[in-house]
Parts: sequence; structure tokens; C-alpha cells
Amino acid sequence: MIAAIVLVLYTIVAAIWLPELGRRAARWAERAPRLAIVLWQAAGVSVVASAVLAALAFAVPADVVGHGLAELFAICADMLSDGSGLTWTSAVALSAAALLLARAAYCGAAVLLRAHVERREHAAMLNLLGRHDSDLGAVVIDYDERLAYCVPGRRAKMVITTGALHTLAPEQVTAVLEHERAHLRGRHHLVLAAAEALARAFPGVPLFERARTEITRLIELLADDVAARRHPRAQIAAALVRLATGRAPAFTLGAGGETALTRVRRMLNPEAPLRRRERLAGLAAVAVLLGGPAMVALVPGVSSFLAHHCHSLFML
Repeated sequence: MIAAIVLVLYTIVAAIWLPELGRRAARWAERAPRLAIVLWQAAGVSVVASAVLAALAFAVPADVVGHGLAELFAICADMLSDGSGLTWTSAVALSAAALLLARAAYCGAAVLLRAHVERREHAAMLNLLGRHDSDLGAVVIDYDERLAYCVPGRRAKMVITTGALHTLAPEQVTAVLEHERAHLRGRHHLVLAAAEALARAFPGVPLFERARTEITRLIELLADDVAARRHPRAQIAAALVRLATGRAPAFTLGAGGETALTRVRRMLNPEAPLRRRERLAGLAAVAVLLGGPAMVALVPGVSSFLAHHCHSLFML
């Protein structure tokens, strides 16, 4: 019961307090966007996992675990088959856990399905209105607005408008397309879909709302960094300035948009990357976020298991 209470308290505190901690670490995140994305993902998983584990800890007493896996499985089977040994509190707890998982799974599937339909329709439009440029490796659309974006999926495409081609220098076009290629290679649309799913599944939760915003921003920073490995930062910054007013479709990943001008500053004035000690601290935080709830949930059962079997050994 103590473990369940601890997990419930952690779920509430983490869902409210972790976004504030993330806001204070925003500058640190800009120096290592990949690690920051993993931290936001781990925080979301940690909160959902702790809520589910809290419900399971309420439903399955620690002394049941203490008698061993065979008896635990037998009791769980009885609870699920005929309801024997299932109290009303256990039933409510198990229902809450199932509801949380079902809600997250449903919203995840809905986000992916909607994005798939929108991208398929957009791809059909590109086949009609665009032309593939083999030199660029992208689809070119006759459109005055300056846009460069990618359409993820099994038949992924990079898209650039004639307005962007007329505005950008050739080396800037190459740098922008490298940015889009980084999105496709990193499957960043799946990262964004996971953040969107949690925000939709549990609306109003500060952690999930903040994570969606931050991951969207950090994904662009990460793609900028990948492009900067092969192209001068000044060229990337100049391209971002020219693409800043462009608005790519919502279900795509574009180089311009709201964050473009702030990313220009970062490209022109890069900060030093994280030191090894700082990266290790970030990885340790990920491990604590992912493993902490499970450890709290397991401690009572493991303690009961050891106490029961140690007692049995002494009796022999």
C-alpha cells in the first residue's frame, strides 16, 4: 500500500513539477537536443508507468508476490476468471490501469491514422502538381510561397517550392534539404506523434502539454545540427531567414516556421556541446525516470518474497 501511495504522489508531482524543471533547463537542452528529447520522452513514460503501477500495487498485495511467481499467477488467474479474491478496490484499481493504457493506445492509434490519411492525400496531390527533380532528390512545386518540407512515411518525399528555389542560393537549398533528410532518417514524425498522443490522451496535464511543445522545437534543433555537420552554419542560418514566413502543412516537417528566427541565432552563435559529465548526468536522469517507478513498485513484493523464503529456509 505504501508503494502505491508513493507512486500516486510521484505521478501528481511529476506531472506538475517536471515541466517547470524543463523550462529552467531550456538553454541546456539547446546544447544537446537529442538528449533533451529523450528526457522529455522518459518523463512522459515515467508518469504514465507510475500511474499504472500504482493501480497494480493497490490491486495485488505485496504478500501475494512474496509466496512466489506460481502462486501469484494462480491468484491472478482466479481473479480474472471468476473474480474470486477480487475486492472492489482491486477491481477499481485494475479498471483504472486498463483505462489509462487503453486511452493512451487509442489516442496513439488515432494520431497515427489521421496523419497517415492526410499524408496519403497530400502525396496524391504532389503526384499531380509536382515534378521530381533527380538532382535535388526532391519534389518541386510551382508555388510562390517559400517552403521546404518533408512528407514522412513509407514513400517519404522532400518537397520544395519554386518560390524557395528562386530565393535561396544553391548551397542553401542543399543545406535545407539536408535538414529535411535528417527528419526522415530520424523518423522524427513518430517522436512527434508519441508526444501528441499523450497530450491528447490526458489533456490539461502540464507535463504532456509542455513536452509536446518542447519536443516540436527540439526536433528542429536536432535536424539543424545534423545539417550543420555537412554544411556551413551561416548557409543554414541564411536559408532559415528566407524560409521563416513559410507555413508547411501541419502533418509535415518543415524547415521554416515559428522557430526559424530563434534557430538562426543558435546557428550563428553556437554554444559549447555538453561535457561528458553533463551527458552522463542526463543519461542517469533518463535511467531514474524510466526505472524509478518500477523499482518502487517492486520493492514491497521483493521484500515480502525474501522474508517468506528466508523464513522457510530457517524453518528447515
